[in-house]
Amino acid sequence: MNGAGNDFIIINNIIEKIPVERLPDVARKLCHRRFSIGADGLMAVEKPEGDGDFRMLFFNSDGSMGEMCGNGARCICRYGYENSLAGETQKVETTAGMVTGSRLSEREYRIRLNDPAVLRLDEEVFAGGTGYVCSYVELGDPGIPHCVIEWKNLRNCPKEKLYDTARALRSYGGYPNGANVNFYDMESDGTIFERTFERGVEDFTCACGTGTGATAVVLALKGFVPGRNVAVDMEGGRLFIDVTAEGGKVRDIFLTGPTNIVAKGEVTDEDFIL
Repeated sequence: MNGAGNDFIIINNIIEKIPVERLPDVARKLCHRRFSIGADGLMAVEKPEGDGDFRMLFFNSDGSMGEMCGNGARCICRYGYENSLAGETQKVETTAGMVTGSRLSEREYRIRLNDPAVLRLDEEVFAGGTGYVCSYVELGDPGIPHCVIEWKNLRNCPKEKLYDTARALRSYGGYPNGANVNFYDMESDGTIFERTFERGVEDFTCACGTGTGATAVVLALKGFVPGRNVAVDMEGGRLFIDVTAEGGKVRDIFLTGPTNIVAKGEVTDEDFIL
């Protein structure tokens, strides 16, 4: 499946029963583009441990476990609905906390992102020998770490020119678990354009749901966006964010966007052995 070009392999591990300790290897192998199926990440559907409809374990393409993934959660909400694991509203247990999803149409899903546990606006960061003014947001607890940085004329800036900055900020020592790096530009017509360098993928992805949420949180707190139906364009398409910002705090962050089921089937990779 993919959500705005952010693509994932989903395994129903309630049925497959792959040992959890093997899932990082499964992710590394199956997410390897050109050598296997290829994806930004792998999600395993597990039995709930609490009040959720089911549990989601998320692994980046390098095998590292992610706290949560916004576009992945939207996709897995659709998976849960269409496989009778949940109804029109889906409660998904994640490492970062409970995520609630809603089916808006056959392909459009909306999720409530976790509220920020850490939020620092406009701090000066020295990374790779250069100073930057960035904001830092952790969504959930334990939080998904995001660095948000403004970059003028981003849409026309080749990604190759961003890699040094992205890698330096991704590994900045002041971010205890590293960070996803979200570059954004508020264009003259009011459009927000964003590119995200994702930790664990170690590259730019076509879209990042939690990154879009973190960027909208920062812009809402600065008063640059109204907080309702904020449209953010990325290489993979457009996502919408709703956020309530009051008294320097934010809550009720919702991410809305498309989902796409690309293929269903059996893995026959002859180099893959469980």
